[in-house]
Amino acid sequence: MDISVKTTSAASQRSACLVVGIFDRRKLSSAAVELDSASSGYLSSILQRGDMEGKVGQTLLLHAVEAIPAQRILLVGCGKEKDFTIRQYKKAMAAAVKSLKDCNVRDAVFYLADLPTKDLNQAQRIKLTAQAIHRGCYQFDQLKSKNGKSKIALQKAVLNVADKHQLTKARLAVSMGNAVALGVNTASDLGNLPGNICTPSYLASTAQKNAKRYPDMKVKVLKQKDMEELKMGAFLSVAKGSRQPPRLIVIEYNGGNKDDKPVALVGKGITFDSGGISIKPSAAMDEMKFDMCGAASVLGTMVTIGELKLPINVVGIVPTCENMPDGAANKPGDIVTSMSGQTIEVLNTDAEGRLILCDALTYSEQFKPRAVIDIATLTGACVVALGKHPCGLLSNDQALAQELLDAGTHSDDRAWQLPLWDEYQDQLKSNFADMANIGGPQAGTITAACFLSRFAKKLKWAHLDIAGVAWESGHNKGATGRPVPLLSQYLFDKCGKKYQLK
Repeated sequence: MDISVKTTSAASQRSACLVVGIFDRRKLSSAAVELDSASSGYLSSILQRGDMEGKVGQTLLLHAVEAIPAQRILLVGCGKEKDFTIRQYKKAMAAAVKSLKDCNVRDAVFYLADLPTKDLNQAQRIKLTAQAIHRGCYQFDQLKSKNGKSKIALQKAVLNVADKHQLTKARLAVSMGNAVALGVNTASDLGNLPGNICTPSYLASTAQKNAKRYPDMKVKVLKQKDMEELKMGAFLSVAKGSRQPPRLIVIEYNGGNKDDKPVALVGKGITFDSGGISIKPSAAMDEMKFDMCGAASVLGTMVTIGELKLPINVVGIVPTCENMPDGAANKPGDIVTSMSGQTIEVLNTDAEGRLILCDALTYSEQFKPRAVIDIATLTGACVVALGKHPCGLLSNDQALAQELLDAGTHSDDRAWQLPLWDEYQDQLKSNFADMANIGGPQAGTITAACFLSRFAKKLKWAHLDIAGVAWESGHNKGATGRPVPLLSQYLFDKCGKKYQLK
């Protein structure tokens, strides 16, 4: 996909399609006014007939409009102008890209980023526009037969920038949007792959392959023997039930100063989760291939920062294995010893993600990180509590939590903070070990984070529970690539105002 920025005149622009906004109650945007004037009021006459009101997501495609050199004009509903925010903007963009795909348009000029929004400047809108175009054109068909593969129609997009003085910043915004989109699509591709292909070894080889593209990135892969020497008893206990060997993937990106402390991203990589001996119900168990979406988001985010050569140091840590039932698998009541030396009573083998993450958190201490963020499809309780819109956020540092909340707001990849109070720790008490791996039926997302917090006492740490946002079910089943936008924005914010597009 070729996305560029340019200052153009809508009325004289040659293109397969011009994309312009219409606000609710049939109000023309500035580009639409220009086209309407050049076509002797044609757009106004169409709207007055009632063909379109301008509600968010409405589209109307016009062909061969007189006196307009472009082949088509796509009118896109933007809702009420006074309520035009990031939410409405993204809905309008998604509708526009879908309409262009449906009519097989190969190139288009977009005039939507010129529309002012309450919560975004133009450069930020351009970044989101580039992301929306890539996402709207995304399709996962690698495993379909050749005849089943569909071609992406839209090949080229020009984003109009009315003020020529903003073109330099707009070009950076496009680059950032492209990089985030590539990270999102990388994560989505990994999440959408089936468990018989996307194994722990596959994730490791993918990380190594990706790192070869970026001179500031290197990858180390720890195998079972290495983890045994490190005494990662919690992590290895989960892997015992699978024929697929576990891996601990360590991705180091050094784009900042040598002495700068890195940000550590730790992603849960259960490439298939049967629940183990505490086996899951069979309905929708195929979706447990998505249980590695935390790992996928780390790999995707590393691609984003590598593409942009961000001036920052980041470490990605991915513990990855399968959770399967087997004669050697964890059993309810087993007690395992973590890398930290703390012992854990396994009351439910389906609470395995925290067992691999706790050893990865301990491992992260050696990098002396300035912040550690773990990302995991950890609890169904988070889906019950928050649904599919925000991910859950818990942290032992309120400043870090606020930075992540702000990054989620600015990237429209939102998080919602839940409490991490000491009172919840009592639910993890065990008569036989230092702690149990579950805390009972109440506050499951919080007690899971409480468990992880016991391994993060030396760290400035935050936990993102992405169980509700990592994939869609039903007709649109597939990985979303979240929270790559949130994580990327958090890292952008660490790199100064230039990358905040202010």
